[in-house]
Amino acid sequence: MTSENKGGLIIEGINKRFGDVEVLKDVTLEVRSGEFFTLLGPSGCGKTTLLRIIAGLELPDTGRINLCGQDITSLPATKRQVNTVFQSYALFPHLSIFENVAFGLRSRKFADEVVTERVEKRLEMLGLLDMGDRYPDQLSGGQKQRVALARALVNEPEILLLDEPMSALDAKLRAKVQEDLRRIQRRLGRTFLMVTHDQSEALVCSDRLAVMHEGRVIQYGHPEEVYDFPKTRFVAEFLGAANLIEAKKVPGGADTRYGILRLDEEPSWTRGLLAIRPEWIRIGEKQPGENGVRARVSEVIYRGTSFDLWLEPGPLRVRTSSYRHFRPGDEVWLELAADELTVLEDDA
Repeated sequence: MTSENKGGLIIEGINKRFGDVEVLKDVTLEVRSGEFFTLLGPSGCGKTTLLRIIAGLELPDTGRINLCGQDITSLPATKRQVNTVFQSYALFPHLSIFENVAFGLRSRKFADEVVTERVEKRLEMLGLLDMGDRYPDQLSGGQKQRVALARALVNEPEILLLDEPMSALDAKLRAKVQEDLRRIQRRLGRTFLMVTHDQSEALVCSDRLAVMHEGRVIQYGHPEEVYDFPKTRFVAEFLGAANLIEAKKVPGGADTRYGILRLDEEPSWTRGLLAIRPEWIRIGEKQPGENGVRARVSEVIYRGTSFDLWLEPGPLRVRTSSYRHFRPGDEVWLELAADELTVLEDDA
């Protein structure tokens, strides 16, 4: 553990198998104290199993979990300074909102005045103070989600685990709750660890994120770092849209179907893949100085604040502001700038 992360979470060499299925394969991560960290990946990649191991609901086959300088690998769930907000929220339908939030404190025999003070503080912070006497079936999905958060936070855990916490919300409410959750985490300064398959959710909420695939962490870092510089085809395609270009290494760049493209980094492969995000391809009427491609618009998709253009030769996708209109058949120049082309580790 680094000296700067004495209050953080260290996950070292975690392996987990269910029967013949290897669910986690040598997973190693460091979650810093006070940060919002996200495990991102498709269903079945192992992220929820890892969350359950951290919570103490599953035991790893091998590996170690360290929280705040303490080895908690074999510690029972009830002894860990960890709380979990589950996908279903798991609220008690027969208890009022106040008593739902107070449940953990009452089970630990806190005095009534302490319970009241701490519950009201969390309800107020989450905009629920006037709903304390209501019951879960009287609340909206977003309100239930905030109650589940309050119930977890009132226990003041070292780390809060969030298992797909917004999957039950509609798209508009999900966007709002994402921002609320990020603000709450910053205000509290607590460590949040969230599991999600939603790329937008991970980008909005996270200080750092880890992309998981087939039981492994294949890349992690700051959201903009992982988005801007994906290391593999899977990361490039899973975390947003990406144009993938087959290429052969040549002196100073790569030979592609669009001609010779100069690169800022030398590929390690002889034949492989380049990636460029649709919004990074520059579009214009004049031939650029380098990495220019003459293309024809084949399809236009309107997205409100932007257009997605599909171009030939291709398929190439370009995302451009909606202030400028294009039509199928328009001839344009594209610039695939060297500093926007990412060399992936995958061989073609």
